[in-house]
Amino acid sequence: MTVALPRTRLLDRQEVAEGTMAFWFEKPAGFEYKAGQFADYTLIDPPESDAEGSTRGFTLSSAPYEPRLMATTRLRDTAFKRVLRTAPIGTELLLDAPYGSFTLHHNVTRPAVFLTGGIGITPVRSIVLQAVHDRTGHTIVVFTSNKHPKDAAFLDELGRLAEAQVNVVLVATMTRPETSEHGWGGETGYIDAAMLSRYVHDLATPIYYLSGPAAMVTAMRGVLNGAGVDDDEIRTEEFAGY
Repeated sequence: MTVALPRTRLLDRQEVAEGTMAFWFEKPAGFEYKAGQFADYTLIDPPESDAEGSTRGFTLSSAPYEPRLMATTRLRDTAFKRVLRTAPIGTELLLDAPYGSFTLHHNVTRPAVFLTGGIGITPVRSIVLQAVHDRTGHTIVVFTSNKHPKDAAFLDELGRLAEAQVNVVLVATMTRPETSEHGWGGETGYIDAAMLSRYVHDLATPIYYLSGPAAMVTAMRGVLNGAGVDDDEIRTEEFAGY
């Protein structure tokens, strides 16, 4: 027997970085998920479609305690995203969720270190906000890499959170800081073992979470393996196509 998927409604949308938009949706009654999981959204009778279809999987970038669901994505020129970014507020979509196991480990004696690139920050926002809300006690270090600050979704929000929480550290690095209109005083260049060692004193202790484009995830795994970190201590979430 086919089970009908619940419906959700588009509530709001806002550009949260250059070429990146957040969409807020109604949380269906009784809907539960873990921070870091994702959802499939399906357009109902869209005015246009293409070979990629009318369904997309997006990280639930909202934290579970928040009253609305949020999906955050780069704005490629596809039929799905053209429809979503112009759809009237109140438009209904089908919601198939939750999925995924990119979630925070339970052992609070082991720090959580996130290595993210670009849109890979989306599950991290959910995880960090929920951990702070629940007062889990984890030590959390977030490395986030972008070309320049305007590319970096949630940079200010996570920065404020890190300033307010002694157990949360945000390390933002820009690979092309010279393109920033307002300059950049933080870390520059790609995340490497030397940068990790400046903020993580014992690289063998944490659980690592790699999140971003496939090439970035592969590169970060190589950095960690080269520093002696075993694959058993590494969890990954690859973003392809956006």
